[in-house]
Amino acid sequence: MMTPTRYIVLVLTILISLHYILTITHEEYGKATAVSRLTNYIKGPQPPYKDGVPEQYYKPSDPVALPERKANATFVMLVRNTDGPGIMNSMKQIEDRFNRKFQYPYVFLNDKPFTENFKKYVSQLTDAPVEFGIVPPEHWKQPEWIDEQKATAAREDMMRNNVIYGGTYRNMCRFNSGFFYRQELLQKYRYYWRVEPDVKYFCDIDYDPFLLMQDQNKVYGFTVSLYEYEATIPTLWQTVKEFVDENPELLPADNAFSFISDDGGLTYNRCHFWSNFEIGDMDFWRGEAYSKFFDYLDSKGGFYYERWGDAPVHSLGAALFANKSQIHFFNDIGYRHEPFQHCPQGDIHTNGKCWCDPGANFDYEWYSCLSRYDKLF
Repeated sequence: MMTPTRYIVLVLTILISLHYILTITHEEYGKATAVSRLTNYIKGPQPPYKDGVPEQYYKPSDPVALPERKANATFVMLVRNTDGPGIMNSMKQIEDRFNRKFQYPYVFLNDKPFTENFKKYVSQLTDAPVEFGIVPPEHWKQPEWIDEQKATAAREDMMRNNVIYGGTYRNMCRFNSGFFYRQELLQKYRYYWRVEPDVKYFCDIDYDPFLLMQDQNKVYGFTVSLYEYEATIPTLWQTVKEFVDENPELLPADNAFSFISDDGGLTYNRCHFWSNFEIGDMDFWRGEAYSKFFDYLDSKGGFYYERWGDAPVHSLGAALFANKSQIHFFNDIGYRHEPFQHCPQGDIHTNGKCWCDPGANFDYEWYSCLSRYDKLF
């Protein structure tokens, strides 16, 4: 006579056997009951970057007879004369890790003429085209309508209170927020990859991020996100709210508003994408919504009376005026700008031949905003 326990074991054995047979003989059943699929169901919706990069964007290491397809894109570097070694270090890594295979051009920008030595040395680092442009004074210098006495007082107050970069970077922040994509040499391009001096690229990038942006209708890509220093932007959010109240029609319904505010817009949570690395669509910045937005912010003088950075300004613009699906986390691009870094994990780290320590990864540290980005999806 069979005990209840034996009945249970018999039934479980029959069920497991049937599941195994159906998995082998019926492909759709196997897909539907796969452990990975059930795990994803339990976890719920995942951010798009979790799916990885489709194979079509990778370029084989060995030469093959494939038609060449490239995006209308360039690297952009804003440099100072003292940035020479740092820029060359960054450029050498870009070439070794990515551009030696893809051959995208470079545009260097400076508010002063480049030395011939600088031009010669950076041009020797790549086989891709290199151009050098001088930023016009009206795009770089402090506007005449700024009250210099008020601006000076603000800088001095920040320096007294040890606010990071409290006395510097105003012209650069304003330029990167609203003028870099207006430069003459960049008018022929749509997509850009911003490169800074002395940054590190930890992994091989064997696919084309520009084509990914183009084909999937992305407008902004990042690797690190974090909180802004509140002392640099005391009136920024109030100014943003005033603009939004006056121009509600510019905001798409499915934007990333919840990335920048936790209370429906009452306050700004200070989350932003770290703009020293960004891959973006300049047509988005050139569009009506962001153009109006920047001009409105600029008219308030906050770039000089406070220290509004291009990182929060770009991030607010992307979060407000793009669909959330158009903002992309480049999970497979290992990157460091002191003192933070994104180091890919698991198979991505292995496949990219990354040399960063996977344990030294900022993604979900207490000062990171990546978890807020994940929650958008």
